[in-house]
Amino acid sequence: MNWNQLISAKRFGMEEFHEERQENRSEFQRDYDRLIFSAPFRRLQNKTQVFPLPGSVFVHNRLTHSLEVSCVGRSLGNDVAKAILQRQPELQESFLPEIGSIVSAACLAHDLGNPPFGHSGERAISTFFSEGKGLRLKEKQPDGEQLSAMEWEDLTHFEGNANAFRILTHQFEGRRKGGFVLTYTTLASIVKYPFSSSLAGKKSKFGFFVSEEDSFHKIATELGLTLLNEHPLKYARHPLVYLVEAADDICYQMMDIEDAHKLKILTTEETKELLMAYFDEKRQEHLRKTFRIVNDTNEQIAYLRSSVIGLLIRECTRVFLEHEQEILSGTFEGTLVKHISERPAGAYKHCSEVSLKKIYRSRDVLDIELAGFRVISTLLDLMVDAVTSPEKAYSELLINRVSNQYNIKAPVLYERIQAVLDYISGMTDVFALDLYRKINGNSLPAV
Repeated sequence: MNWNQLISAKRFGMEEFHEERQENRSEFQRDYDRLIFSAPFRRLQNKTQVFPLPGSVFVHNRLTHSLEVSCVGRSLGNDVAKAILQRQPELQESFLPEIGSIVSAACLAHDLGNPPFGHSGERAISTFFSEGKGLRLKEKQPDGEQLSAMEWEDLTHFEGNANAFRILTHQFEGRRKGGFVLTYTTLASIVKYPFSSSLAGKKSKFGFFVSEEDSFHKIATELGLTLLNEHPLKYARHPLVYLVEAADDICYQMMDIEDAHKLKILTTEETKELLMAYFDEKRQEHLRKTFRIVNDTNEQIAYLRSSVIGLLIRECTRVFLEHEQEILSGTFEGTLVKHISERPAGAYKHCSEVSLKKIYRSRDVLDIELAGFRVISTLLDLMVDAVTSPEKAYSELLINRVSNQYNIKAPVLYERIQAVLDYISGMTDVFALDLYRKINGNSLPAV
């Protein structure tokens, strides 16, 4: 793979109208702005990141997380671009200087496909089909319709990353061709797992549904991504995916710990110890001197967190540049974070272990996951029944409630189920809970 081909300003869905615009914004900055002002991005403000959405303490939601990841991604992209241009000044006239803008935009979009209630929403959708009432759809239906093996894999391995790619590229009813009509490079930069669901395995990670396979193939071919397997389709990652992934890894690790401190799940001393461990003795002493000047506890933790983020940005930039040729050849394995220096790597691993034990398994987090699982499963059960048995009176009521942008009456079973998943995964936590209560008769519209 080569940088000249990897970075393209061509827009998906508008190829025949592609032209260079004479304005101060680059095409990739336009991607960023287009995402910021979009409804799916705005809805992230009411989607759970890890902790239940705010009571008296405002913790991160999907929106604030995405904005922070975007900031870190921009820094990573700018630092990598600067270093590559020093090595290869002939790339100055290419789009390579725009890497920071591209990664920043891709980071904004990386969580657009996540359903309500965090990762429990993804699991609820997958297990509805693999273990729940959705299992009946694996067999031939009374009307003779049957899902293909790959379509079934899409449902039982439902993945937010693949759903984000669908949201960005799919032409919903009444909308324009090409979805968000983003540049090819921004779209390729969000696909962490550039292969189909049939290659997902037990980890349930893949990059595109059957319905978007041709779209990804078109993008990958245009950008010169290395084809690893034709049937099922599998490509090497676009190099910028590693920077988007690193920004996400850095932010969720650091911000979950800071939120846990605010919620008193972790004590101040525990939090300081976790974050101090990233630094050598000399740097730790400098941080302690700062603490004698700044004695507000929350400011101390915020300063420590920002220092760690800065360190991890430098480390991930170094790893990317040292392994640039492996990344371009499609042979690099693992994430950038897994290749950082020994001290920060050990501290990062310890933070992950503490997060799993004290944060992700805390009662508040488990409660929201349990509730979310129930809400999503119930909505899926009713909506899937409605699109497979539309002749029922109750089915008609449910179908009429769905926005016209979702092709809920499509002639093909797989498309109808996808429309249901588009509808439910696009909901905010509050909307999903409100609909769940109304459907169950626990809440009625105000008279």
